[in-house]
Amino acid sequence: MTEFPINQDDPAAKTVGRRQAVRDPLRYGLALQKTLNVLQRTSGRGLCPKGVFRFRTHEEADAWMEKMLARYQGPKT
Repeated sequence: MTEFPINQDDPAAKTVGRRQAVRDPLRYGLALQKTLNVLQRTSGRGLCPKGVFRFRTHEEADAWMEKMLARYQGPKT
């Protein structure tokens, strides 16, 4: 049986780059939810229809997503 040595000095979780922690994740999440709620109300149907959609290729799925996002034309005034 072969045993793999474990390096105790190497931390298990590493951060690569300069990621900054969110100061207040709850407040950040609520602000994001508020933005999505405004989008839902102004468009009347949300960004994409609900449901399960099956596509043959990634390109077909990307084209559908672009079409759905292009439907949203901003708030109705």
